Amino acid sequence: MTGLRERKRQQVHDAISTAAITLFLERGFDEVSVAEVAASAGISKPTLFKYFAAKEDLVLHRISDHQGEAAGVVRRRSQDETPLAALHRHFLAGLERRDPVTGLNDDKTVLAYHQMVFSTPSLAARVSHYMAVDEEALAEALGESTDELTARLVAAQVLAVQRVLARRNWARLAKGETADEVHPSAVAAADRAFALLESP
Repeated sequence: MTGLRERKRQQVHDAISTAAITLFLERGFDEVSVAEVAASAGISKPTLFKYFAAKEDLVLHRISDHQGEAAGVVRRRSQDETPLAALHRHFLAGLERRDPVTGLNDDKTVLAYHQMVFSTPSLAARVSHYMAVDEEALAEALGESTDELTARLVAAQVLAVQRVLARRNWARLAKGETADEVHPSAVAAADRAFALLESP
C-alpha cells in the first residue's frame, strides 16, 4: 500500500508536470524556461529538479511511465501464449481503450502533446533513448525463452512495429479523423503487422 509521503510526492510530481505541459502547449517547449515552470507550480527551481532531472522529463514522464511495459507483458503471459501473441493482444487492448501510446486518442490535448513531442528535436531524441532502454528490457525478457540474437532481433522489430503503428494512427487523427473512425483499420493494421512478425 502506498504511504502518505509517497502519495504526496506523486501529487506534487503530477502538479509540476501538468503546469509544465500546459505552459509548453501554450507557448512551445523551447519558449518556456524551467524557472517559469517552477513559478507556475508554486515551487522553487531546486525543488523542481528534485522531481525531474531535466526539462525534457517534465514532458516525457508520461511516456517513460510505460517503460518496461512490453517486457512485463512477455513475462506475465500464460504458458500457452507466445511472446508475440501476448504483445499483439496487449497492443489491441491499448487500441480498444484509446491508450495514447497507441496513437489512437483524439483528445485535443493528447494530439497537441504528440505534435509537440514529434516536432521538438530534444524531446524526440529523449524518446529515442527511452525506446532503446525499452528494447533492451524486452530483449532480456524474450531471452528467457530463446537465444540472445533472436531475442534482440525480435525486440527491435516489435518496438519498430509499435512505433510505426502509433505514428500512423496519430497522423490520421491529426488530419481530422476520429479515433472511432480509425479504430477498425488500426486493428487491421496491427493484425497485419504482427502477422508479418510471426512469419518464418
